[in-house]
Amino acid sequence: MTWIKTVRMDEDERVKHAMESQRKLYPIEYAAPVAAVDGAGEAAGIVASHTLLPDVLFHAFSTFGALMSPDLPLTRHQHEMIATMVSVTNRCHY
Repeated sequence: MTWIKTVRMDEDERVKHAMESQRKLYPIEYAAPVAAVDGAGEAAGIVASHTLLPDVLFHAFSTFGALMSPDLPLTRHQHEMIATMVSVTNRCHY
């Protein structure tokens, strides 16, 4: 759960547009948003923490979509392995 003010998609059209636009860049297996870890919100805390700046949200998370492109030489398993190691290194719980 974030401890800063966040904006829900249904509260701001710019936030909705930014979130929907960046999700389109993800591989199909990432199309469905994942529920927040604590079940309290519509977006994971890291995404929700960017909602005050929708343009930043779009660009920051579009990077992830580009890095996960199936056109790149890494497999989905390799992507997940790298993401897991980054999360462990950062002591991230999700």
